[in-house]
Amino acid sequence: MFVFSDKIMVVFKRPAEECSGTDPEGAAVKNGGNGMKKIGIVMGSDSDLPVIKKATDQLTRLGIPFEVHVYSAHRTPVEARDFALNARKAGFGVIIAAAGMAAHLAGAIAANTTLPVIGIPCQGPVMDGLDALLSTVQMPTGIPVATVAVNGGANAALLAAQILAVEDAELAAKLDEKRAKDAAAVLEKDAGIAARLES
Repeated sequence: MFVFSDKIMVVFKRPAEECSGTDPEGAAVKNGGNGMKKIGIVMGSDSDLPVIKKATDQLTRLGIPFEVHVYSAHRTPVEARDFALNARKAGFGVIIAAAGMAAHLAGAIAANTTLPVIGIPCQGPVMDGLDALLSTVQMPTGIPVATVAVNGGANAALLAAQILAVEDAELAAKLDEKRAKDAAAVLEKDAGIAARLES
């Protein structure tokens, strides 16, 4: 479930029957007992939740533990900085940061950690996400942010998984299996397209 607090924070807690460990704050962590790193997900506003849901769905399917927080680079800069500074010690392996419009969140997080940071530019009401895309991708030398497509929550999760899979053969196998299933789905459509054209 998602639990909101007065600090604009959301923490995803998995059902106990799915878990093998807990994080330091007591939140259940799937696969926590095998030493798998968590994915930290931060969004600048809860209006970004539909984009984040695409990421959490992918991570859940892959069995990767994660936490979700709402921290604004501008409205809660201290909390965002503290999260980034303590992320490695807290067991995170990758951080995903999603924001729209000025979209400084991913850069602000990356400035305070050497963990890989993946930015998701979110579509806004003015420039259809182009403003967020440029704000996220145009980082200065020395502070990299890997940036996916506008609203690209699913790809952000998959990229985070691929980073963790460099040292996790079981996770790498799951990703290979997903790729194979995706390819099979396309080939199935290819096989049926002629019949659809003739109907």
